[in-house]
Amino acid sequence: MSQIPQVRVGIMNEPAVEFVLNGQYRCGGALVQGPQSATCREGKIVWNGTLYDEITFSPLDPATASFTLKDVTIGVSFHWRRKEDQTFRGSLHLIVENGNITTINVLPVEEYLLSVISSEMSANASLELLKAHAVISRSWLLAQVNKSDADKNHEVEKATGSDSELEDIKWWDRDDHVNFDVCADDHCQRYQGITRESTPTVRQAIDATWGQVLMYDGELCDARFSKCCGGVLEEFENCWEPKHYDYLVPRRDSRNEMDFPDLSREDVAADWILSSPEAFCNTKDPEILSQVLNDYDQETKNFYRWKVEYTQEQIADLIKRRTGDDYGRIRDLQPVARGTSGRLYKMKIVGEKLTKTIGKELAIRYALSESALYSSAFIVERHGIDASGYPQKFVLRGAGWGHGVGLCQIGAAVMSAKGYNYKEILLHYFINASINKLY
Repeated sequence: MSQIPQVRVGIMNEPAVEFVLNGQYRCGGALVQGPQSATCREGKIVWNGTLYDEITFSPLDPATASFTLKDVTIGVSFHWRRKEDQTFRGSLHLIVENGNITTINVLPVEEYLLSVISSEMSANASLELLKAHAVISRSWLLAQVNKSDADKNHEVEKATGSDSELEDIKWWDRDDHVNFDVCADDHCQRYQGITRESTPTVRQAIDATWGQVLMYDGELCDARFSKCCGGVLEEFENCWEPKHYDYLVPRRDSRNEMDFPDLSREDVAADWILSSPEAFCNTKDPEILSQVLNDYDQETKNFYRWKVEYTQEQIADLIKRRTGDDYGRIRDLQPVARGTSGRLYKMKIVGEKLTKTIGKELAIRYALSESALYSSAFIVERHGIDASGYPQKFVLRGAGWGHGVGLCQIGAAVMSAKGYNYKEILLHYFINASINKLY
C-alpha cells in the first residue's frame, strides 16, 4: 500500500441536519458556502428545495475549508451523553438511512487520526502516549475497513433452554455500517473532527508514526483499547465474537506482566475486586489522568475500583426497562462466567417472574445502568433480605472502566510518565505483535 487510504466516518443520523460550510464547497456544478440545512422526505434528501438521493459537498481547498455540523450527539448510550457542534475537514456526504439523513465525513486516514487521538486522549498528552495511540487507532481502523461482511458479527443473539431458564447472549461490534467504515462515537472510536483542539505534539505523533500499524502473523491487529483494565487484561473472545487472538491475552498491567491471579474463579475475583492491587492503571495522579480524560470523562472520579447501589424497586425497574423483560422483583444477580480480568461475560438474573442468563459484557453493563455500567468486573452484595428471599438493596462493587481488552489508556499514560517509549507501551499490551510501516 503506497497511498494513504480514505476513510468514511458516519457522524449522525437525524430527520434533519443543519450545517455550515466554512469556505467554498463544490456540490454538483455549483459552489456553495455558509449556513445550510437539509431534511428527509419520502426517502429523499431535501436541500435548497430540490430532492436528492444523496449529496456530496467537496472542499475546493481541503487544507483550509471545513464544515460544522450542529447538535451532534456524543456519548451515545453512555453516562456523559450530550450534544455539541462539531467541525470537520474533508468532504461531507449526505445519504438516507432508516428514514433519516446520515452525515458522512470522507477524509484521509492520517487527517482522521489527528482528530481521533485528540478526542480519545487529551491533545496535551505526552508525545509517547500520543504516538502509541496513533498506532493503535490506525491499526484498528484499517483492520475494520478490511473486514469482510462475513466477519462483521455486529450483533448476535441466541436463546436456549426452557421457558423458565433462558440464555440470551449478544455482543456489538461496529454495527453493520454498510454505507460507511466506522462511526464517530465510543462504539467505534471517538472522532470529533477539529472540534477537539489539536496541538503541535499531536501532529508530531502522527508524523513520527506515519503509516505504522500493529501486525501479528502477517495480519493487521484488531487493536482494541479501553479506559482502564482494572489491573489485568481481558481476552477478545469474552467480549465479542468467539475468536481468539494470540496478541490479546491476559497480562498484569504492571512490570510483572505474568503475575496475575485466575480471575475466572469467583473467590479469587472477589478478593481482587475488593482490594486495590498495584497496576499501572491504579493511579489518581491528576496530571496523568488529565492526559487521558477529556473534560466530560473527568466527571468520572472512581474507575479503578467503584461502587453502585440500587434499591429493590430501582433495580427491578431498571432491568425491566433496559432488557425489555419483566423479571418482577429481583432475587439475585448470579455470576455464571468470568473472563481473565474478572469481567462477567455471563450473568444470571433470578427474578420473581423470570430467570435468564445474559451476556456478553456490554449487555450486562447495559442491563444494570441507565447508560452503561463502568465495567462488568463486579461482585454483588445483597442487603436486607426479607422472609421471601428478596433483598431490599443491591450493592455492586467493581473494577475498571470499559471492556479491558488491548491497550489500557490510563495504564499507558502511567507507562509514558515512567519513561517507557511508545513501542514498549504497545508491546506490553499487544503480546508478541510487531510494528510495521504500511505506507
